[in-house]
Amino acid sequence: MSGPVMNNITHIVKMILATGLFALMAACNSAPDGSASVDAEPPLAGAKIGGPFTLTNQDGETTSEAQFKGQYRIIYFGYSYCPDVCPVDLANIMLGLKQAEKENPALASKIQPIFISVDPERDTPAVLKQYVSAFHPRLIGLTGTPEEIAAVAKKYLIIYNIRKDEGSTEYLVDHSRQAYLFGPDGEPLALLSFDGTPRQVADEIARWVR
Repeated sequence: MSGPVMNNITHIVKMILATGLFALMAACNSAPDGSASVDAEPPLAGAKIGGPFTLTNQDGETTSEAQFKGQYRIIYFGYSYCPDVCPVDLANIMLGLKQAEKENPALASKIQPIFISVDPERDTPAVLKQYVSAFHPRLIGLTGTPEEIAAVAKKYLIIYNIRKDEGSTEYLVDHSRQAYLFGPDGEPLALLSFDGTPRQVADEIARWVR
């Protein structure tokens, strides 16, 4: 990945940190400590989202959904060459996870953050390795063949479209913007507020992770 792309990511992360927008968000079904009440049902409970997949991680190793059994998962789809949306979303989500780690390390350690590329042509393992390291030390980047990515995107209700002009090597990828929180059995729990503040992300994590 080019130096300007990484410089842009670093600049975006610093801007978000500088805002100091860690306003507390109250929830009507939350306990005083911010967690969900015992009988509260996650917003995505029962939704047909997710499922098995086998992809390639940033180290070139085969990675399957089954390897994350027993862990909560934050999953976001995007691509490393995205000029603005993906790095802003990822920065918010990962800063929220870091906030959760600071406040409750044991709870946050149960969560595995995952970034799945919708641009397998350019997002090789080497590119993803550099990209995900800019956001969180535990963030896993996954890529695969175009067919593998299409299959997993369908299971996770992600729509994407590669806009490439004939004869050009430069292109953009339009894609859905969902940041999912899944439970330890791969069940969908909630959407994380990628366009809100890290504080909101941390609160949502505290609300549903047990």
